[in-house]
Amino acid sequence: MLKRAKTNSVIRIIDANINRSKEGLRVCEEICRFILDSRTLMLEIKKIRHQIDIGVKDLASRESLLKERASLKDVGEKIYINELRRNSVKDVFSANIQRVKESIRVLEEFSKLINIKSALKFKSVRYKIYEIEKKAAKRISALSAH
Repeated sequence: MLKRAKTNSVIRIIDANINRSKEGLRVCEEICRFILDSRTLMLEIKKIRHQIDIGVKDLASRESLLKERASLKDVGEKIYINELRRNSVKDVFSANIQRVKESIRVLEEFSKLINIKSALKFKSVRYKIYEIEKKAAKRISALSAH
């Protein structure tokens, strides 16, 4: 089992990646809702945001996630590589869906240290995101073709 200090760090990683994945999903959801006018894609993304909440319940309580959060001390806070450049809705969507995929993978991997069922849920979510990305990217490309 993980030592207490390691557990705290793992909980911090989980918290950061929950936030990162849900923030990225929200951006993609807004694109699907307001730009693509796709209720179907919007609802698929919304459902995934809720699945993340469910997957996390078996890992850590909301209180323990908040307890380990140290946003102001985060050494990665001021790193902006390519985050300030967006030229189109396609760029915004691509950057955010990539952020989501990466953070879900992190959740999947670190969940293996706490609860294998959660890891499997995150793996399933990751594959759903791949499909949403494919559908949305096709619709976004069609917009820019006009």
